[in-house]
Amino acid sequence: MEFKDYYKILGISRDAAADDIKKAFRRLARKYHPDVSKEPNAEQNMKEVNEAYTVLSDPEKRAAYDQLAQGGRYQAGSDFQPPPGWDAGFEFSGRGFNGAETADFSDFFAELFAQQMGARHRHAQHRMRGEDHHAKIMLDLEDSYHGATRSLTLRMPKLDEQGRTILTDHMLNVKIPKGVYTGQVIRLAGQGGPGTAGEAAGDLFLEVNFKPHARYNIENKDVYAVLPVAPWEAALGATVKIPVPDGLVEVRIPEHSQSGKKLRLKGRGIPAAVPGNLYLVVEIVLPPADTPKAREFYQNMAQELGFNPRQHLGV
Repeated sequence: MEFKDYYKILGISRDAAADDIKKAFRRLARKYHPDVSKEPNAEQNMKEVNEAYTVLSDPEKRAAYDQLAQGGRYQAGSDFQPPPGWDAGFEFSGRGFNGAETADFSDFFAELFAQQMGARHRHAQHRMRGEDHHAKIMLDLEDSYHGATRSLTLRMPKLDEQGRTILTDHMLNVKIPKGVYTGQVIRLAGQGGPGTAGEAAGDLFLEVNFKPHARYNIENKDVYAVLPVAPWEAALGATVKIPVPDGLVEVRIPEHSQSGKKLRLKGRGIPAAVPGNLYLVVEIVLPPADTPKAREFYQNMAQELGFNPRQHLGV
């Protein structure tokens, strides 16, 4: 996927005001509109101009895009994949687009903004009621196992008096229910946009994601962790204690276990209504041969066992 430099496409600076963005769009629309333009590739250029204007004219999308681009650190046309959680902490309003309006936009646009647009449509409400807002939040895995109350600060993009995008903070305390999982949405009633003419405020929908963890990997409601074992524990079998997100458990290691073997602890994954599983992946850890006695032990083992781990390769 290619990175799109929307500022370069419109020919404007990164601190351009809203009026500057609109003027640039109108100038380029006159130049490339396929009904009147004689420029080569006018239709494709017009699509790129439309896409750039769609992002930069929307304070929310522009703020998120600027956060991602970080002052032009990516080059136009270079290979690009958005980092995980790149848009976490942004609070977006309920405005959105339909599929027909965005059908001609690039994969780059779809990767960044399709999920936001989908969330906006799901929670659209009557016009007089306040707009629903949505945001992605990053939680610790342990929050799901135990439940928690977290103080969160969301960033809300808006235009200042000069028409430039600025970020304001929306601070709130959120009760994280036990068992939340990636993709689940927490609804905060009345925490969205204000209503008009006495109508109720909209709601705020928080999409749950987990921060990268030093020890655990998360797939849907299942949790994976490495289980380090000694060679004799793997060969002879053993029962060992190991910490898991919700406490300490005893795990039986079957004899003849090899590295990569998965041990399933049923129901010890994300504690949702239908809980996931916890998978412990065996990793055999060799004692270091850093003393004369240890080296002698390895030499005796090599001689007495006559073990060839590459026998199945025919060597």
